[in-house]
Formats: sequence, C-alpha cells, structure tokens
Amino acid sequence: MTREEGGKGGSSSRCEEAACGTPDMAGVAELACRIRDIPDFPKKGVLFKDITTLLKDARAFVRAIDLLAEPFLGRHVDVVVGMESRGFIFGAPLAYKLGAGFVPARKPGKLPAECIRVEYALEYGSAALEIHKDAIQPGQLVLITDDLLATGGTVLATIELVKRLGGEVVGLAFLVELLFLGGRERLSGQIIHSLISY
Repeated sequence: MTREEGGKGGSSSRCEEAACGTPDMAGVAELACRIRDIPDFPKKGVLFKDITTLLKDARAFVRAIDLLAEPFLGRHVDVVVGMESRGFIFGAPLAYKLGAGFVPARKPGKLPAECIRVEYALEYGSAALEIHKDAIQPGQLVLITDDLLATGGTVLATIELVKRLGGEVVGLAFLVELLFLGGRERLSGQIIHSLISY
C-alpha cells in the first residue's frame, strides 16, 4: 500500500476480532479489519498496509467502492482519474458507480498516444506521470482517486495534469490516509474523502 512515502504508525480505526468475522460489511471499521499489517516491508521500520486482503473479500471490496462513491453520488462527475497502479483498482469501479469515464494517469512510456507529463519530487529522487492530451476536455469535472494518501506528491502531480488540460477537480478519494505524513496539508483547498486513517 505504501509507495515512496512509506507507511508506519498505528491505526486510528481499530476493531474487535469478532467484528472482523462478521459477514456484513457495515462500515469503515470493518473495512479496516480486512487490511493486513506487514512489518519491515519494503524496508526495516516500515509497517506496510496490505490491501490485498480487503480486495479479495467481495463484500469488503463492494463496500469500499460504495463508501468511496457516497459523497459524490448525485453530483456531476465527468471523469474519474486513477493513478498508476493501485488507483486503477478503485478508479474504474468508481467511474462505473458514478456514471463517469475513467482515465489512467501512468508512468512515462506506458500510454500510446500524445501525452502531457508532470515530474515531481520523491523522498529520494523524482518520478513522473503522464496523461493523454485528449483524455480530459476543458471544463470537465474530475474526481481523482488512489488507494493511499501519504505525502501527497503523486496527487499534486495528477491535479496539475488535470488542470493543464482544463479540467476542474471536484474531489479526491482514497481508501487509506496516512495522517502522520501530512499529505492533507499539502492539498489544502481540495475536497478530500478518505475512508481509513492511520
């Protein structure tokens, strides 16, 4: 679940073991139960939040998509943009749920048509994202989604891509937010919807 930003710290949404066994996914606490902690991955001192255990649970995955979409239901969204790669997992079903198109923001060299690119800083080095030049039309309303909000660097780069194509960002949706990394502060002025916070 972590990228360059890493992930550590405890969960702010703990649940009883009995609740984790409940077949009906009633809310966010039950979703948090489906996320597995992997210590010292990808490096020592990092507590990796593994979402594959949530994704393989059909009820949990459906519930996660429903809860991510909830604030945007009834609001017009033209396009959902998902960032490579786990943003694709949530972006496509979110687009379906909202009756919107889906646009991937990808690493350089992955998209076949003419692209625009934004480079952004990582903790050690830099990275870049690209989007097709014809992916978003001026004035379209865009929801950006990813599995994780950490330092916010990848999200800021995606916002820049959307704005350069004339799109209007109406919100940001994340399954997990790592509060201690301060990404929310870097995204001031944006509507941020995250389900599980650590």
